[in-house]
Amino acid sequence: MKIGEASRVSGVSARSLRHYEDEGLIVPGRFSNGFRDYCQSTIDRVLVIRSLLESGLPVRLIREILPSLTDGSEAGTDEVCAEFLHEVRSYRDRLAARIAVLSDQQAALDTYLREARRPDL
Repeated sequence: MKIGEASRVSGVSARSLRHYEDEGLIVPGRFSNGFRDYCQSTIDRVLVIRSLLESGLPVRLIREILPSLTDGSEAGTDEVCAEFLHEVRSYRDRLAARIAVLSDQQAALDTYLREARRPDL
C-alpha cells in the first residue's frame, strides 16, 4: 500500500512514517516508480513503534530493542532484554529526577502566586 493508505490504516501521519524510515526503524518496499510500498508487517511494526513512543521511550532505545520485538527470534533475548531493561530504568530515573525539579518549580510558582494575591502587599 502507498504511504497515504498506510497512514490511514496505521493512524500514523505520512510525515511520521517518513521519519521512522529516516531513523532506520522501518524499511518500506518500493514500487517500480519509486513510491513507498508498505506491507502489513511494516504496518504492524509501525504500531509497535507508535506504542513505544507513546510510552515515552526515545527513538534510540526503540531502535535497539525493536528487532527483537518484531522479528520473532529468541536468540540473545535474555541479554538484550536485561540490557534494554537497564536502559529503560535509567531513562525512567532521569524522568523522575526531571519531574521532581519541575514539581519544585511549580510549588515555588504556586507560593509566589499565593503571596502576590495577599491584600497586604
